[in-house]
Amino acid sequence: MLECVPEGKTEHTTGKINPAKTCQPIGAMYASLGIHGCLPHSHGSQGCCAYHRMHLTRHFRDQVLAASSSFTEGASVFGGASNLKTSIKNIFKIYNPDIIAVHTTCLSETIGDDIPNIIKQSEIPEGKIVIHTNTPSYVGSHITGFSNMCKSMVAYLAEAQGETKKEQVNVIPGFVNPGDMREIRRIVTALGVKLVMFPDTSGVLDAPLTSKYQMYPEGGTTIAEIRDSGNSEVTLALGAFASNAAADLLQEKCGVTGIPLKLPIGLKATDDFIMAVKDWFGADIPKEIAIERGQVIDTLIDTHFHYQGKTVAIFGDPDHVIAMTEFVITMGMVPKYVLTGTPGKEFEATVTKMLDEAGITGSRVKAEGDLFELHEWIREEKVDLMIGTTYGKYIARTEDIPLVRFGFPILDRAVHPLMPVVGYRGCLRLIEQISNAFLERRDRDALDEDFELVL
Repeated sequence: MLECVPEGKTEHTTGKINPAKTCQPIGAMYASLGIHGCLPHSHGSQGCCAYHRMHLTRHFRDQVLAASSSFTEGASVFGGASNLKTSIKNIFKIYNPDIIAVHTTCLSETIGDDIPNIIKQSEIPEGKIVIHTNTPSYVGSHITGFSNMCKSMVAYLAEAQGETKKEQVNVIPGFVNPGDMREIRRIVTALGVKLVMFPDTSGVLDAPLTSKYQMYPEGGTTIAEIRDSGNSEVTLALGAFASNAAADLLQEKCGVTGIPLKLPIGLKATDDFIMAVKDWFGADIPKEIAIERGQVIDTLIDTHFHYQGKTVAIFGDPDHVIAMTEFVITMGMVPKYVLTGTPGKEFEATVTKMLDEAGITGSRVKAEGDLFELHEWIREEKVDLMIGTTYGKYIARTEDIPLVRFGFPILDRAVHPLMPVVGYRGCLRLIEQISNAFLERRDRDALDEDFELVL
């Protein structure tokens, strides 16, 4: 499919070709789904809303509900205030959510709709809530949109009842799958610490099939829990790009100490996450967690000869890529190309520092890049493995490189939203996927006389 990509280096200084990101409203919509009883609302055209719902549905393989202001030509000229007021009135009357989370689109941002003022002028039933965030699609990425909606949850909902804090931890989990959120909750609960995690899409986008339709599944963080986050002692912000902004606002608004951490993907990042909870609350590490860590160490020793010294290209969301880069360095691999489509120079600084500390030279690191550029790098010097989203499959096929699917979106594989990549269990899954990708490749390329039963 990519045979027409020109040979040699091609500069493109404007626009993106095969971008390694998507737009802000998708992230905001995903974060909104992590509030129990919430109906996300896209303030823009029906087409935008349909695309965002479809993209999330294709990744999570579950229904995604959202409403739209349904802009037409009139709204494009005169503004969308009337549409939004009518939408809020109709949504509460027909679908009866506890809360509506409004996010904007390119069109409403370009018009300049004053969303907070429109919300104040809307008919909102007693006991119901409307929050909003600004998510123009022409800046940032879906990670920026996720971050903005998390920040709005704090701005609208979090409250501190006094200076005395409760012995509980807030966790802002980052843009991860429902299976990852379940695993984060399991680990903190095993440490014996009370947890408030927001948003939490477990039980919403991985809800079990029952014989009864529920418009608002049992999962998600309740409004009361998010309000209570202002009374917690500490907030763990997992992933700087997706979670730090909300944690910073929570500290400023309610005096809750924020601790920035990487996503707990890989051995060191998981250690840091667990030790942060242990050190703050004086929690004991339970035997089950210690056993899981020991299994990771044992597995790394048992399998290292499959991947030791192999070169890898990693691409996708910045928080995922940073954590994965650290993990493959731990595994003895060489991150040759590291790229994200999300803007932010701190990405390049963080990854470059990791590579320098590991003594790895000759790697390329880039924020706000695209997969066309990654393909050019790979054509100049090939790698042994690619780790990233489904969008990399065309490069992998063209250049004949194994691809381990990781991050968002994964559109051509099943079950992944339920299987965690965080924590020690996630480490084992990633080691399995990476090791087996190399073993599959070895079997495929082996001559008959080298085709072994035991590898």
